[in-house]
Amino acid sequence: MDQKKFYITTPIYYPSDKLHIGHTYCTVATDAMARYKRLQGYNVKFLTGTDEHGQKIELKAKEAGVTPQQFVDNIVEGPKGVKDLWKLMNISYDRFIRTTDDYHVAAIQKIFKKMYEKGDIYKGTYKGKYCTPCESFWTESQLVNGCCPDCGRPVVDAEEEAYFFRLSKYADRVRDLLVNTDFLLPRSRVNEMVHNFIDPGLEDLCVSRTSFKWGIPVDFDPKHVVYVWIDALFNYTTALGFMNDKYPDSDYETFWPADVHFIGKEIVRFHSIIWPAMLMSMDMPLPKHVYGHGWLLLDGGKMSKSKGNVVDPYLLAERYSADALRYFLLRDFPFGSDGNFSNELLINRINMDLANDLGNLLSRTTAMADKYFGGCLPIEQDEGPEDAALLEKVSGLRARYEADMEAYAFQNALADVFEVIDNANKYIDATAPWVLAKSEDTKPRLAR
Repeated sequence: MDQKKFYITTPIYYPSDKLHIGHTYCTVATDAMARYKRLQGYNVKFLTGTDEHGQKIELKAKEAGVTPQQFVDNIVEGPKGVKDLWKLMNISYDRFIRTTDDYHVAAIQKIFKKMYEKGDIYKGTYKGKYCTPCESFWTESQLVNGCCPDCGRPVVDAEEEAYFFRLSKYADRVRDLLVNTDFLLPRSRVNEMVHNFIDPGLEDLCVSRTSFKWGIPVDFDPKHVVYVWIDALFNYTTALGFMNDKYPDSDYETFWPADVHFIGKEIVRFHSIIWPAMLMSMDMPLPKHVYGHGWLLLDGGKMSKSKGNVVDPYLLAERYSADALRYFLLRDFPFGSDGNFSNELLINRINMDLANDLGNLLSRTTAMADKYFGGCLPIEQDEGPEDAALLEKVSGLRARYEADMEAYAFQNALADVFEVIDNANKYIDATAPWVLAKSEDTKPRLAR
């Protein structure tokens, strides 16, 4: 029988600066899911990477007095960069894609040309309000107090020749996908996408730029560079060898479509509307699920590199250990909802769960097994009235855990595990092994 396959991805992160705890949260969750599927015997492909083009990086490189390529190389491959962080966090990715990789560049040029030849990409003029830090064009109605709705900074008027993708052509098919399937999770995200973006009328999407150079050139019109979404979104397929010879075609045939893309909720629109429309244009299978998780908030506000209010996961992992940080991220925040991050919460969670509950259970059990039986439990053991409830709790754990993991409810899966740990500690208190140890007659009960 063919081994079951599972393909899971993180978004590709934008290396305009060091990554923060929010990026780490998404990557740790994806890693937990990949490891869980490997334990189940799946052939897993876990992809992560970096989205390295665009005006913001061009400007930051200029400020730093280096080339854009040197700038991104430093953040991705340099000391305490993206790859170092994932190593420290024990992330078990199978493949790492950078959008500056030559095989990706070549594939994107082919994809762009194919969509152009089909008539789904055409040339026009782009007019709009442009936010340079966010690299986003906005319409007047989307602005908040005349400023960028994402970062709150001023926007400028901009107009330039550009290629457009016929997003409007696929509006009905995308709407049907969102409303009538479980493509987008959690379901609470669907209404927002349909109501805010599709129902008002999908406008065609600007997919090239001429006002900066740091991007993949449109090979048949080189003054244009491919603008972010075609370049970024197709990474999920080019990393499997689609339209390139870096990886065997069989990777694409084996693993595509993705089982799930884990992404932050701020890019749900791109992954649930633009991405399926582009795949429809290319006559490619759609991913099975896109899961938009919540944000980690700091004092109630979204963390962002451009705002500068970020928590450094590298410091936290070095200080508290990667395992403790991983545990906290998956235990404290319901995946799919926003959560408030604080050092106090992290320290409390480590102390309560890992040191007190788990640490206590482990040290008590091993210490008593050693003290009373020299570390080797006798065969003769006596059942007691307290045993059944704990055994029942333990024997049902796997099924409960799997149900939670299949629903991407990591916090519930961990709560199930720690409920058993809590019950085990209470069982020790209730059976009082230190009393049983005083008499030879109760030694079999003690062993149990």
